[in-house]
Amino acid sequence: MDKVFANPAAALEDVADGSSIAIAGFGVGHSYPNSLVVALRDQGAKRLTIVANSLGAGDLKPQILVENNQVDKAVLSFSARPGVVTAEQGRIAAGEIELEMVPQGILVERLRAAGAGLPAFFSPVTVGTPLAEGKETREFGGRTHVLEHALPVDIALIRGHRADRLGNVEFRGSSAHFHVSFAKAARMTIVEVDEIVEPGVIAPEHVHLPGIFVTRVVQTTTKFPPPSGRAARRAPDSARNYLDKPALTRSQMARRAAQLLPDDAYVNLGSGLPTLVAGHIRERNIFLHAENGALGYDLLEDPAQFDPDYFDAAGSFIRLRPGGAVFESVCSFEIARSGRLSAVLLGAYQVSQGGDLANWSVPGQVGGGIGGAMDLASSGSQMIIVMEHHDSDGNPKLVAECAYPITAPACVDIIVTDLALLRRQGEGFCVTEIVEGFTAEDIRALTPIALTFADDLAVISRS
Repeated sequence: MDKVFANPAAALEDVADGSSIAIAGFGVGHSYPNSLVVALRDQGAKRLTIVANSLGAGDLKPQILVENNQVDKAVLSFSARPGVVTAEQGRIAAGEIELEMVPQGILVERLRAAGAGLPAFFSPVTVGTPLAEGKETREFGGRTHVLEHALPVDIALIRGHRADRLGNVEFRGSSAHFHVSFAKAARMTIVEVDEIVEPGVIAPEHVHLPGIFVTRVVQTTTKFPPPSGRAARRAPDSARNYLDKPALTRSQMARRAAQLLPDDAYVNLGSGLPTLVAGHIRERNIFLHAENGALGYDLLEDPAQFDPDYFDAAGSFIRLRPGGAVFESVCSFEIARSGRLSAVLLGAYQVSQGGDLANWSVPGQVGGGIGGAMDLASSGSQMIIVMEHHDSDGNPKLVAECAYPITAPACVDIIVTDLALLRRQGEGFCVTEIVEGFTAEDIRALTPIALTFADDLAVISRS
């Protein structure tokens, strides 16, 4: 048995028009099977359904299939990202590409179910959101769950570190993420790897995807530079003004949020502002969790230390701490949805008075960027939101009811803004801390929801 093909073009020669193809890869550019994607573009199959976390951004990523008019439908966790204009957005808005949005954890679970021969499952994720509309629901243990169907595909394109001629695959670092579940869901799985070795070279315990799930193996032919990434790139440390007074800087907000975390906690940090919290816990015994499959790490700031196979769910490069671990996304979302995380820190477009979270799409937008937020928000872990009090247009982000699509209802426990710290109590929020220089009257004037204030109101220092 020899599953090695001469090159990516040979491995993809028989892909038929109308195929459903799962393409693994994380974020805008991490560990995509770029050689296979380029070969698929050159092969020219049309009317494809692409299943992916996202179509990436830039040359060599799956979006080149959209640009080449090969895609009729996309099943994605991200169809739009703040500050990134993608090729598919205009085509989706024009109705030229059908879009199905799926939370990241449910995407891998639907593929995993297909690989396990399970037709469907019930999930607590998406309850109370637009993605649950029209789907069957049932109560289990007094909690509503949504029926999700398995997602089998014709072909999976994945990327590994090494493979042998029998198709056994080894992944490296936190680059396993979707590859395993995508491979198991497919009738035909094609893997591209940096190195092809003889059977027996990969130790049995280092086989992360057994060859029985792999149909074809090719050597990587299209090299690509790893995406740049570090925590500091996301947000300048600036402060907004409210009532002609400066609020907290983004770093100061992140520091206050970090102080809420107890030692020995397992914590997930969302993209954007929450990512900055990592810089304030480096010397503490706090274990960071990433949806792509990492636990116990620190963010790297020095580009000379970046390893392209070690990154978190926000695309920042990481270094594993002693005792840290890497694993695939199915395991990562088992950790998240089972409530084993001590806390989850996310950003938000809006939070309602009742604690509803909205952070994945804006009104009028086709699709959005769900990522793992819905899975994390449904976990029952403590939910801490880190956000500016008003958006960049001066609109309050704490509102009576969310105008944006809901990520999860009544899930927010604590909010850290650049003006105050608020804790949910009953059907509303209590302000327990205010940034120095601001008063309770200021907070009331800037916040269009009913608030209570703690008797022992504390001051958040800037220093």
